[in-house]
Amino acid sequence: MTTPAKNTVCLWYDRDAEDEARFYAATFPNSSVGEVLRAPGDFPSGKKGDVLTVEFTVIDIPCLGINGGPAFKYSEAFSFQVATADQAETDRYWNAIVGNGGQESACGWCKDKWGLSWQITPLALTEAITDPDPAAAKRAFDAMMTMRKIDITTIEAARSG
Repeated sequence: MTTPAKNTVCLWYDRDAEDEARFYAATFPNSSVGEVLRAPGDFPSGKKGDVLTVEFTVIDIPCLGINGGPAFKYSEAFSFQVATADQAETDRYWNAIVGNGGQESACGWCKDKWGLSWQITPLALTEAITDPDPAAAKRAFDAMMTMRKIDITTIEAARSG
């Protein structure tokens, strides 16, 4: 067993922790699946031998998935925010999440098929809405408010006026 990270994001799943971890590892860079612990005995939401926990990393963030049953659900109060360099990277992550049973939301937010929220945020958007020119920042912000997936060309055009 490896030494656990000092701080780990712990995510509660109904029963799909391993599937989710493997999806993230296949989708995002610097992501991987580590140790999969199978239950040594029966537990309230599973049986001996079922996957109990999965250690994984999502874009360098250590995580632990627990198959705890249906008692708790995700909300938008927690999300992973992924900064993207360009439209191609934005499209790739957005399409991977939404195209794998996920759901679009507003302003660069989406949910994966397990209900976990993601913010796919181009660096160009962050730069535009923090422009030192308040009018340019507002134009970019107003454009963002009309979008689901962020369109960098539209954000940059709004910023320019």
